[in-house]
Parts: sequence; structure tokens; C-alpha cells
Amino acid sequence: MIIAIIGSGNVGGALAQRFIEVGHTVLIGARFPLSEKSVKLATKIGEDRFTSPNHAVAQAEVIVLATPALKTIDVVQELGDTTDKVIIDTMNSVRGMGPAGFDNTTNAILANTVTRDVVKCFNTTGFENILNPHYGDQAADMFMAGDSLKGKAIAAQLAREIGFSDCYDLGGNDKLTLIEQLALNWINLALFQGYGRSMAFTVLKR
Repeated sequence: MIIAIIGSGNVGGALAQRFIEVGHTVLIGARFPLSEKSVKLATKIGEDRFTSPNHAVAQAEVIVLATPALKTIDVVQELGDTTDKVIIDTMNSVRGMGPAGFDNTTNAILANTVTRDVVKCFNTTGFENILNPHYGDQAADMFMAGDSLKGKAIAAQLAREIGFSDCYDLGGNDKLTLIEQLALNWINLALFQGYGRSMAFTVLKR
């Protein structure tokens, strides 16, 4: 599939590299001249993948948003026509630094775009685990939430393709804040409690 990634930081860059590795066409929506982060990513995946955000979106079937949460509304309003496209939201409102007037980034996206196929995924772990979700003979799990069944099917497919063991469905839009809280738990353990970024969540079943 053709995937437009908006945001060339750690998460956007990691997803771009992994999606390319498993055979998808990836375009990076970026402003020009390219930022330092975009230049760094371009050396890994090729500068020819970079274009304006609305041009990337126009060509894509799937849009991945991986920008700072505070910029959510501004970024979404620059996407252009999102009719019939899936949006995957990888962002989190951390410590109050989210879109004004919204308790999570996905609701801000839904309020400012045409498509209803919006799902939150790839937000509950660090970029290191996106690049390599394997821990010995086990792999980390991914999680998603949102009302869109189409969005969830694509997010789950992509998660498994890049090596996550499974992608667990936490529920609909009523669970969007819950999945951001799961992300905050990873951040708390990895950064504030000193466990380090080389850790991930997995679900054990009997």
C-alpha cells in the first residue's frame, strides 16, 4: 500500500524504515527546506520520498500522523482531502501537552478531517521497539483503539508485518484516552522509573 507519514522524528522515521522494509511505498510529508530530522531520515530512506504533506496525502491510501501532539490540529488542517483514507494516529497528549480543547489527539483529528477511518496505534512504545520488537524468541505486542474497523484492520496488518506478535484491540473511541494512558505507563517505566527504553509490553495467555 502507499503510506504517507507526516512527521520525520523518531517514531515517524522508525515506521517509515520498517514499512519500506516489508514492501510498502512510503512518502514523507515534510516542509521545505528539510529540517535536521528530515535530512537525517532522508540519508536512510532517500530524499526522493520527501514531498509536501498535502501531495503525500493525495497519493496515499493510509496516512500516519507522527508529529508533536500540540501541533495536531494545525497538521491535520494542512492534509487536504482525506476522503476514503485511513489515518493512523501515533501521538499522545503527554502531561497536558496536547491539542487545545481535546483530551486526546485522535478526537482532535476526527474534529478536523473528513474521514471517519481514524485509529490510534503505534503510540504505546518507544521507537526502538518499532525498529526491533523482538526480545529473544518473543516479540512485543501492539495495541490500538478507535471506532473504524477498516482502520483497525490496516493498523493490525502493519503491526504484524513489522514484527509485533499481535495487535490488541482495546475498543472504540471511548477507549482513546485509555490507550494514551497505556503509553504513559510505558513512558513512566522506561524514563521516570529507570527501567530504560529497552522494554516493551506483551500479553501472556494460558
